[in-house]
Amino acid sequence: MNRILIVEDESALRADLLDYMRLNGFQVSGAGSAAEMWTALDDADRPDVVILDVSLPDGNGFDLAGDLRAKINCGIIMLTAHGDSESRVRGFDSGADIYLVKHTSLREILAAVQSLIRRLSGASSEGNSTAEWVLDNVSWKLLPPDGDAIKLTATERIFLEALVSNSGVPCARDDLSRLLSNRQTQFDNRHLDAVVSRLRRKIQDQTGVESPIKSVYGVGYSFSAACKMDS
Repeated sequence: MNRILIVEDESALRADLLDYMRLNGFQVSGAGSAAEMWTALDDADRPDVVILDVSLPDGNGFDLAGDLRAKINCGIIMLTAHGDSESRVRGFDSGADIYLVKHTSLREILAAVQSLIRRLSGASSEGNSTAEWVLDNVSWKLLPPDGDAIKLTATERIFLEALVSNSGVPCARDDLSRLLSNRQTQFDNRHLDAVVSRLRRKIQDQTGVESPIKSVYGVGYSFSAACKMDS
């Protein structure tokens, strides 16, 4: 059973997260401060994922993420009220795998945890393998770990850039539809599904492997494989 440590000073939110993750099959523990987090991490059963609040009474989450990354091998999801671009970049630079704002639903946080655990499990099983997909934003191509590059349309490139930028966290269908809309075309969920269907088929036909674009029920789509962007 995968273990999660939830570090959150808001007791109500921490309790909701503990209950929801426990109901979905995780072994969970909670901490309301940085001191409690380090005490919990002294336990022999280290967590697979730490959900970390940025604003703790006795520590800065950005600094703590860096310390966590240096000291233990675990996934880090930062949960914060700061959703601006600068804070997000700082979070990733500090060592976070995923950065979420606090108004994110419990279902989306669960999806993020599950996606991160899949990624970590895949990386562990691959050992030192560097196999990953590459999204080339200059030439508008998607390159699989093995095989020929897939030429993308403008719509496909924008769609994939949104998924890959979200680091495995599902992108909401409505957000994707708004992103793909322009002066000539207004996207709705039906148009979005058609784009995804064509792109999945293109990936399958040209690479012979299953498309890493996954549907997340009630949320939207995610890119489930390791992928970097070249811009």
